[in-house]
Amino acid sequence: MERISRIQKKHLDCGRFLSGPCLCSRRLCLKVTARWTIVAFILTTALNGCASHRYSARDVAPTQIKVAQQEIPESDLLDVGIVVFQSEELTEDDIEDKGTNNEIRQSEAHFIPCHLRNTLQRSALWGSVRVLPEESASQDVLVTGEILASNGQELVLKIKATDARGRLWYEETYRQEALGSSYKDNTPWEQDAYQDLYNTIANDLAAHRQKLAAGSVERIRAVAQLQFAREFSPEAFDAYLIENEEQEITLNRLPADDDPQMARLMAIRERDHMYIDTLNQYYDGFYAGMWPAYENWRKLDLTERLAREEIEKSAMLRKAGGALLVAMAILLEATQGGSGSSMLRGVMAVSGGQVFMSGINLSKQAEIHSAAIAELSESFGADMEPINLELKGQTYELTGSAQEQYRQWRDLLREIYLQETAFGADPDSTPDTSVAD
Repeated sequence: MERISRIQKKHLDCGRFLSGPCLCSRRLCLKVTARWTIVAFILTTALNGCASHRYSARDVAPTQIKVAQQEIPESDLLDVGIVVFQSEELTEDDIEDKGTNNEIRQSEAHFIPCHLRNTLQRSALWGSVRVLPEESASQDVLVTGEILASNGQELVLKIKATDARGRLWYEETYRQEALGSSYKDNTPWEQDAYQDLYNTIANDLAAHRQKLAAGSVERIRAVAQLQFAREFSPEAFDAYLIENEEQEITLNRLPADDDPQMARLMAIRERDHMYIDTLNQYYDGFYAGMWPAYENWRKLDLTERLAREEIEKSAMLRKAGGALLVAMAILLEATQGGSGSSMLRGVMAVSGGQVFMSGINLSKQAEIHSAAIAELSESFGADMEPINLELKGQTYELTGSAQEQYRQWRDLLREIYLQETAFGADPDSTPDTSVAD
């Protein structure tokens, strides 16, 4: 034992334990190296709990929305369509980890575009801004979005903006973290906990609008109109547009100002806009009804998350401390040996194990908080499911989800167009297709 102790001392004194060949016995060197490997594993395992997933996103700063300083002529305004947002289907693990559920995400997919629309409208830099149930190529500017993360503490959105010519304006991922003060003085339609994020998106869209070359607004609006016309009558209007391999569209020629077929289709387009405006009234009702419950849920969610973070931080520190005590006991056995230190090693190992387990117990408390968040989410989701919009006319009825109703509506418009074309009706004398809530 005395010889081994001398070799161990020699091993420690040689200064090559980690950096090079050791002068001591190879057998003992391998033994100590193995012990160091165990120590490193314990410490790594204990500290891994502090790692958290971060999205690659642009963190927004406090931002004021840019507002038009004077009235902009209507001919210079572009209409904007914001498509109902997308979100990946959450798995059971996602629901437990993120403290939300698919019902909440479905509700947010409508709520967030509505608030973004309201923000753009306040800037007075755009024409009509509408929330769309699905993508449409006949919009002057089309904004699509994906919810990457959304809860009371964090909102991460991926935004993409293109114009009717198929040209990408920009694609960006935004992130904002909320504080307790973020939920003070919020007002439906105007001020949200993540208002800086909405303002930043609005300002970015405005900045890209300002970069357009002279005449671009007129061309974008013309392409949007012809995209709508081509959708209903491709054989008549396909030749007016040219599409390249990148799916970018340019004007080939314009229809005559007195083209009756184009006039008829533009009248149908106006009816389509009227329907979407009616649909937006439905979205507005959903937004207003959702606001109180959603705001309260996010406040409670933030409180739960902050409490959970404190518990996890305490648990991580206890785990690390316990792992360090266990690691020191292992090192004592590897470097000191002998029965004299066995009691100290035993005390350190037992104490370290107890501290480590207490950290695990605190982590279980954090899981209880996660379960509370999930319960709140499920309750909210059950209350906030969208209500079907019933659209009634004299001879037809649209039912189902908003997307299904919109598809039915477009089919109805095609029937109207075919009827008008067949009978040569004047655009002003077409059948009444008004809709009611």
